[in-house]
Amino acid sequence: MTYVERALTFECGGERLVGVLAEPVAHGDVGVVVVVGGPQYRVGSHRQFLLLGRRLATEGIAVLRFDYRGMGDATGIIRSFDDVSPDIGAAFDAFQAACPTVRRIVLWGLCDAASAALIYYETTRDTRVAGVAILNPWVRSDATMAKVHLKHYYSRRVLERQFWHKLARGGVSLAGAARSLVGSIAAASLRRRQRDGSIPAAFQDRMARGLEAFHGPVLIVSSENDLTAKEFVEFARSEPNWRLLLARKNVDRQDVCDADHTFSTARWRREVEDRTLAWIRRAILGRAQ
Repeated sequence: MTYVERALTFECGGERLVGVLAEPVAHGDVGVVVVVGGPQYRVGSHRQFLLLGRRLATEGIAVLRFDYRGMGDATGIIRSFDDVSPDIGAAFDAFQAACPTVRRIVLWGLCDAASAALIYYETTRDTRVAGVAILNPWVRSDATMAKVHLKHYYSRRVLERQFWHKLARGGVSLAGAARSLVGSIAAASLRRRQRDGSIPAAFQDRMARGLEAFHGPVLIVSSENDLTAKEFVEFARSEPNWRLLLARKNVDRQDVCDADHTFSTARWRREVEDRTLAWIRRAILGRAQ
């Protein structure tokens, strides 16, 4: 199917945002907004976002990829991924103004853009969101790293003979190890307080609330050889609410074998395109494969 690409400019918070719309000559009511992680702009690493937009457009699905404030060609001050919900909302409005027939929108994001997509829904409960596709979601923080450290480093380290030999020879700084352990315990305690509401929620909890509130189709794609993906898997296993959320029937989890974080080869990028397209057709458009 043929398509055209054209630039869109639109406003958010008094700043100018820039996007590129890939619009098929004929398309239905479903479109995709590619949320860009940072520091990054609308083309994506290895031109992934550009290629994804063009591939979906050839299949009759309109796609908007855009720079939010402070990134790429957009004006304004750069902001954190957990503070771009107004930018995403502005992109939705601009998308629908340019493509009036688009009424259902899929959010697609890699890394902290995946986190931003879930936080957007947690913040807005936007009824236009028809699906969420997230790849290698970003969940890192001092608290989550501390939990992984406590579970996988300290518990294993004290069982290693080499550690005790090194300790006996004075090769281990007890004061340094104690400070590190105390820091990890304190960070884990912070995480518990964030969950119970005694201090402001961590962005991971906002992601969870967004995922819990959204009952439409969710696609989670993980790269096999990516530390960010591995950390997300470990984090989700260790958090009861995340385990329950990822076990829901509306969540489709898929892995790309051997892939790195940014899907740097043509084969991996093509596989992501294929998986995204198949999921949209099956879960959102209701078409059999």
